[in-house]
Amino acid sequence: MKKHLEMFSAFFKIGAFTIGGGYAMVPLIEAEVVDKKKWIEKDEFVDTLALAQSAPGPIAVNTAVFVGFKMDRYRGAFFTTLGAVLPSFLIILAIATFFSQIRDIQEIESAFKAIRPAVVALIASSVISLSKSSKLKGKALIIPIAVALCVKYFKITPIIFIILAVIGGNIYMAKKGGKE
Repeated sequence: MKKHLEMFSAFFKIGAFTIGGGYAMVPLIEAEVVDKKKWIEKDEFVDTLALAQSAPGPIAVNTAVFVGFKMDRYRGAFFTTLGAVLPSFLIILAIATFFSQIRDIQEIESAFKAIRPAVVALIASSVISLSKSSKLKGKALIIPIAVALCVKYFKITPIIFIILAVIGGNIYMAKKGGKE
């Protein structure tokens, strides 16, 4: 039970102190589960993120599920997921309870505006960290840049690129005989 409490508290802390959504949580999850707790290796974390992005749902919750499952199957997934989602649930519940009384307070609005640059920095940190750990070099860098440009400027849905990546990855692995 001590291990489950540790898993819950690690993800509860991440969930409680991250504003800005799942991608803003990625550097904190990495710092906690890879660097501090050493529950998974860096390469395994990158693979977990790729899987979490491919699965439906929020990336932070999916990552919590995958890390928890690796740690202790279904119980681990339960405790890490509960830890990741409970802070948001409690915060939203508190805001909903008091929203009518706080919605017009200038200091609250100013605080949220001040948090925005930190969220952008967390997401940028995540992108930089993931790009370094994915070991993309040379021509391989063209693919993520081209995909980002297509999504941003041509409004092509990312789902198309996910499907193409799955198909391309399977073809590539089949040609290599399943070996990297």
